[in-house]
Amino acid sequence: MEERPETELISIPATPRDSTPEILTPSGHRSPRPHSKEGGKSSTAWTPTSFISPRFLSPIGTPMKKVLVNMKGYLEEVGHLTKLNPQDAWLPITESRNGNAHYAAFHNLNAGVGFQALLLPVAFSFLGWSWGIIALTIAYIWQLYTLWILVQLHEAVPGKRYNRYVELAEAAFGNRLGAWLSLFPTAYLSAGTATALIIVGGETMKLFFEIVCGPLCSSNPLTTVEWYLVFTSLCIVLSQLPNLNSIAGLSLVGAVTAIIYSTMVWLLSVSQPRPPNISYEPLALPTFTSSIFSVFNALGIIAFAFRGHNLVLEIQSTMPSTFKHPAHVPMWRGAKVAYFFIAMCLFPVAIGGFWAYGNLMPSGGILNALFGFHEHDISRGLLATTFLLVVFSCLSSFQIYSMPVFDNFEASYTHRTNRPCSVWVRSGFRVVYGFINFFIGVALPFLSSLAGLLGGLTLPVTFAYPCFMWVLIKKPIKYSFNWYFNWSLGWLGVAFSLAFTIGGIWSLVDNGLKLKFFKPS
Repeated sequence: MEERPETELISIPATPRDSTPEILTPSGHRSPRPHSKEGGKSSTAWTPTSFISPRFLSPIGTPMKKVLVNMKGYLEEVGHLTKLNPQDAWLPITESRNGNAHYAAFHNLNAGVGFQALLLPVAFSFLGWSWGIIALTIAYIWQLYTLWILVQLHEAVPGKRYNRYVELAEAAFGNRLGAWLSLFPTAYLSAGTATALIIVGGETMKLFFEIVCGPLCSSNPLTTVEWYLVFTSLCIVLSQLPNLNSIAGLSLVGAVTAIIYSTMVWLLSVSQPRPPNISYEPLALPTFTSSIFSVFNALGIIAFAFRGHNLVLEIQSTMPSTFKHPAHVPMWRGAKVAYFFIAMCLFPVAIGGFWAYGNLMPSGGILNALFGFHEHDISRGLLATTFLLVVFSCLSSFQIYSMPVFDNFEASYTHRTNRPCSVWVRSGFRVVYGFINFFIGVALPFLSSLAGLLGGLTLPVTFAYPCFMWVLIKKPIKYSFNWYFNWSLGWLGVAFSLAFTIGGIWSLVDNGLKLKFFKPS
């Protein structure tokens, strides 16, 4: 990622009702002026108006008192003078700042629940009941804590908003080390998720077509790779929406469809008779080493189920923020609602899917199991509706996970040219990005292995880095419980990342060798 310009402007709004300046962006959006109080409770921290207290004002005459009261109101609305990078008005993440708690809930739901939930029963087939539920519960609580950390650190320094995950990492670890630690995993998480979405979306479109068309299908149906191409083309069309706030409607569609199909999948699975010879013992592998690596890969799948923290700061940056109404209040309100529904999706799918299929769960997840075991037991209409909802959810998730990559492309362009991207340049970036992910998906179609590897490589983004950032930026008392707790969680996350990455690589190589040397009888 190119470094953004060093020059920063201190901007004061033309009106005292917004600390974010109204800059006309390339897509015509303006920063909003909040007309309603969203915070509910005012901050008890020191403010620039603390000295203007009733005790201070009491001996002052009425005209001077009015002036000071007006100045107090102005300062409370404007807050601290936020240093703004003028380039931000040209980039997709920060181009529009009219977000709110509802947008935050939509975006977090779209980013936090989706196709990765369908793979959780695969992880349970290697871990078993007890360790599967324990691992899933610990991961949920852990990532909820680090989510709260990121929301609080967005405006941890007065006068500064960390609009992107990489910016916060640079502030905590230093410019060079922060970029080195965070740029690769966040970019890999965005691009890897987009690739996995192409795999899931393309295969689901193929199954949907087979169910709807039935015996009327032509003798030369589209291949799986061709369905990948169809799905990628739809993603590229939708990716032409200019910025993060402009896809709020898509995020709502993605969130609603994900909740509905997650519920349908596990309800349909547990309502049908279980397959014969089902077992709930962890899958037995030929060697001890294989078993260990498979467990690591399964834990990586669980870690990948909670990806989305690389988007928290970006989502929060789309909201207006004043000293009186900071952005972290509506952001945390929306995130709490989102993660309540995420828990209501992930836990039933993991537990219900493993109960229904046990160790017979295919590597593609519960959706493949539902189609493979109950294709003739469930009405074609229900199956087709479920698969269509999965396709809609994947199309929506592709947009929000790709937005940070689009932002990096355009940041590099605007840094070199000192002007915003034209419509053609912006479209060109997004077309190229879509087809790069398509080719990766064709080359690596092993979804469960890819999910485990993604979970291992990107685990620090969710579970480790936020803990380190809290210690380095907030600076709790050395050797206090807070200090020990966050350092311990951070290093534990790093250790898990290394182990899960090794398990994901092993599983990916093992699946590749099986595909290469497998010969049908």
